[in-house]
Amino acid sequence: MQDTETATGGDLLAEQPIARVARDGIDYVLLGTAHVSRASAEAVHEMLAREPFDAVAIELCEPRYKTMRDPEAFRNLDLFQVIRQRKVGLVATSLALSAFQRRLAEQFGIEPGAEMKAAIDGAETRDLPVWLVDREVSVTLRRAIRSVGFFERMTVVAGLAGNLLSREEVEESEIEKLKQGDVLGSMFNEFAKESPPLYEAMIAERDRYMVARLREEAGKAPATVKKVLVVIGAGHLAGIERALAAQQDDPVPLQQKLAELPPRKPWGRIIGFAIFALIAAGIAVLFSRGVAIGADALWLWILCTGLGAALGALVGGGHPLSAVVAFIVAPLKPFRPGVPAGAASAATEAWLHRPRVADFDSLRDDVTEWRGWWRNRISRTLLVFLLTNIGMGVGLWIAGLSILRRVL
Repeated sequence: MQDTETATGGDLLAEQPIARVARDGIDYVLLGTAHVSRASAEAVHEMLAREPFDAVAIELCEPRYKTMRDPEAFRNLDLFQVIRQRKVGLVATSLALSAFQRRLAEQFGIEPGAEMKAAIDGAETRDLPVWLVDREVSVTLRRAIRSVGFFERMTVVAGLAGNLLSREEVEESEIEKLKQGDVLGSMFNEFAKESPPLYEAMIAERDRYMVARLREEAGKAPATVKKVLVVIGAGHLAGIERALAAQQDDPVPLQQKLAELPPRKPWGRIIGFAIFALIAAGIAVLFSRGVAIGADALWLWILCTGLGAALGALVGGGHPLSAVVAFIVAPLKPFRPGVPAGAASAATEAWLHRPRVADFDSLRDDVTEWRGWWRNRISRTLLVFLLTNIGMGVGLWIAGLSILRRVL
């Protein structure tokens, strides 16, 4: 049974989207929130005070829950492991998302995720179990990135950078409009609307995943659990309401399926190998026309890729030695496929400028403004990694096109 409602009059819950779904002997009360809204946090408190609940479900995964409960969790970040496991992009994206949310929240004196904290605190005060129902953000981002092509990936990156660098004030009435989506959805709302794969990964899949988690927790809960408050971003409310009423698949295998990383599309790697092979063939052809001609082409390759990578490392705020390492390693890219040029320069940067306790303490605040990314040793190392790779890529295209023109 489904029932969607909107409170009326001067009620605190008047503007909060609420839906009620009865399934398998449990009444689910879905409360849609905006993650940086004071009204949403107050609505959670009001809902818990008005109605008796046996459990509280929240739109958090285990890592985000631990981070919320332990503000010093970033102190466990091992930069060398992040670089070695090629998770720099994911960590940088997570920081950018956090910065976007925090920047908006600071305008109104409310902590990011205050409504989730209100739900957790309210549950603990009433001695109620807390169900963590969201999919890990790293899985969501990876599935989203792998679901789209190169140009849409660049759109996502541009959206992250644009939201991060923007310093425009946002009216609180506009914050309330974030109920059209959660943090991920609000950052990429327009892109997701135009890209079905992005919408599927960021919104629709998570709706199904959260319903599967609710059903799993309900199946394990004691018979005394009859009413559950579900606190979610309001952009998920309609999808979860529908799926909760209709979903019939076994919840555990469904979660596993929705948490699997889709296989990497081979075309990017194939194209990359083809480009390197074409450039190498071009250099070989030029050598056949004369040693001096071939040597000039080889030096062009070394200088363009090396200087591009080194310049990227310097723009990222890297130490000169990190730039030298980038210059040396970048031209060797064809001999170490799959290993990004930025790994060596970032590892050098992390070794030269090891993060201090103060860097971990200020990381979340520093990344809310663009200068802070260069000021903090942790975020600066991530920038060195990313910009070294970008610089090397630019140098590759300049060298490759020049070499092929010489061949033709």
